Amino acid sequence: MSRSRLLLLCFLSIVILEFESPIGSTQDYQPDIHVIVNMVQLNVAVTDNKGNYVTGLRPEDFVITEDAIAEKLATFGEGDEPTRLVESASDNVKPDGTPSPNAKPGGTPPRVMPDLPGVVPASELGSLVGGSNVFILFDTSNYMYRGFVFAQDAISDFIRSLEGTERVAFYSYSRDLSRGASASSDRTRVVQAVRSTVAGDDAALYNCLLLTVKDAAQYSGRKVIVVFSNGPDNSSVVPPEDVAELAQSTGTVIYMISTREAQLEPVSTAVFERMTAATGGKAYFAKNWRDEKQAFSSIRDDLSHLYSLSYYPRANPNPGWRAITVKLVGEKKKYHIRTRNGYRPLPARFSAESNLSTQPGSSGEAPGNP
Repeated sequence: MSRSRLLLLCFLSIVILEFESPIGSTQDYQPDIHVIVNMVQLNVAVTDNKGNYVTGLRPEDFVITEDAIAEKLATFGEGDEPTRLVESASDNVKPDGTPSPNAKPGGTPPRVMPDLPGVVPASELGSLVGGSNVFILFDTSNYMYRGFVFAQDAISDFIRSLEGTERVAFYSYSRDLSRGASASSDRTRVVQAVRSTVAGDDAALYNCLLLTVKDAAQYSGRKVIVVFSNGPDNSSVVPPEDVAELAQSTGTVIYMISTREAQLEPVSTAVFERMTAATGGKAYFAKNWRDEKQAFSSIRDDLSHLYSLSYYPRANPNPGWRAITVKLVGEKKKYHIRTRNGYRPLPARFSAESNLSTQPGSSGEAPGNP
């Protein structure tokens, strides 16, 4: 027998053994690994024509579509209030927000998908979408030699003001990321980490922001990153587009406060604005320390007015980028909505013996510590 034929037979034997059930029957074999259903969580800001926040909206005021597929709302919350299970009214409206001809009074219960394995029970949904986590990423590169103390003051005041936030983390960056204080409810410890930072070295903003997004993705509930940057990125190897997409796919909102130094570079200005808009956040450009404090105050105000919506996606064959559209119905259509515009499903597996969790790509991950 020739060597090439022998190699071919060996390869075929390996393939056959790999596809053969270890128990002898595919019906008896129960794999230890499963793929679970996404739970998509959205943070939605609603404002009027003057930029004022619109409060008091109800679940039935919102219509959500994913790839033009109408979705049923599962949980709802406003501002710092706890999220709650809701009865979705999405069956009563079409994707464009107009009444459905088959509308039923009162809508239908949310689609919790009890017929699928690995889906979190309705009784446990609140723990997955509840709580708010804010990660602060502070630029300590050599761009920060001027105004360093003023920036520390503004960040410390911001941390103390986050009354409705469950956990706060403080990171700093120059060429490398420094995790000064992991996510905690202890504000004093986080502020101490802010005060202990020192400036120096080049800025690798996008490298460090990507790592921060990955850390934030391990937590349940709302995930927010507030970046204070005093200049452009000059040493990252990660493109900002990759950071933005991961943030979208993990449901992480990014806010950026940048000083005048960064605004003088058009490329950085455009990148900051695109990245924050894609995730549902905002970019601020502060000319002085007073503007910095005002930017932090604006972000705190924004967080206290965000609506939290979540849903389980209906069957969708699209494994790639999924476009999300959130609209208001009736007279409320005139209001403006700001939220992320989509996500890319990320693979998530869990052991059958472990606790159930939702998929990282859907921003409803199981709680954990980085």
